[in-house]
Amino acid sequence: MNLSTKFTERLPFLEVLCNPAAFTCRGVSRVGYIHLKQRYRSFAGVCAKVAPSSNGCDGSLRNGAGVVLPATKEFAEEAIQSLKLGKVIAVPTDTLYGFACDACSREAVHRIYEIKGRKLTSPLAICVGDVADIKRFAFTDHLPETLLDSLLPGPVTLVLRRGESSILEKSLNPGLDSIGVRVPDSDFIRLIARGSGSALALTSANLTGHRSSVCIKDFENLWGHCAYVYDGGDLPMGRAGSTIVDLTSPGKYTILRPGSARENTIESLERHFLVEDKTENS
Repeated sequence: MNLSTKFTERLPFLEVLCNPAAFTCRGVSRVGYIHLKQRYRSFAGVCAKVAPSSNGCDGSLRNGAGVVLPATKEFAEEAIQSLKLGKVIAVPTDTLYGFACDACSREAVHRIYEIKGRKLTSPLAICVGDVADIKRFAFTDHLPETLLDSLLPGPVTLVLRRGESSILEKSLNPGLDSIGVRVPDSDFIRLIARGSGSALALTSANLTGHRSSVCIKDFENLWGHCAYVYDGGDLPMGRAGSTIVDLTSPGKYTILRPGSARENTIESLERHFLVEDKTENS
């Protein structure tokens, strides 16, 4: 079994494909919350600014440990500090809503698995703030010079070898020499990734086996397990998720999931003289 096949079989990103099963609250208890009908409202002695979003995905302030806030730079510092404390937050990306935590915190990564009800053997992707950060976590020397900038930021997950110089915790995705890397075309998540000083472990904000989330209401029953839920409104790209491409072999590529940007991704890859590795599925 080669590396790409092994990664594909254990790939958690595939769960963000549309699942016809209805979303339910099974498996995790729901935490009560208060919807805010006003833009400004005092809660527990603190003035909370909550911006309502479209189609019923309203900002809200919950009783308990978590707060729903707009996904804007004014509220980025709360997210950054939570990540540094090993907490899990929910954030919009350019494709789907995701759970995020510090990829170098074993406890935080385990918490994401607990929230989703996933086995610890299933790997997670990482998200970084800028294309230049990728080389801190994965091996890129074999890629054409301008390839990464042509694909990212964008709705693409690149599967790369971790390499000996990777600063990722060995406990993240043990047994795999590859890692899925994202630089979403989303200002908010890139801002908090930069501020965290680390990579973010990132996976879809849903229970394993349930449909992926394009609105915070889609995973409302999981809000209580996050330090913060950041509302970016309804995401327009549907539930296909990012296009996943394996770039571990020099000069070759393999599309592991078509996702939402397959055609543009292939066009960019072939413009940089990469050829499809047709042996992957043979």
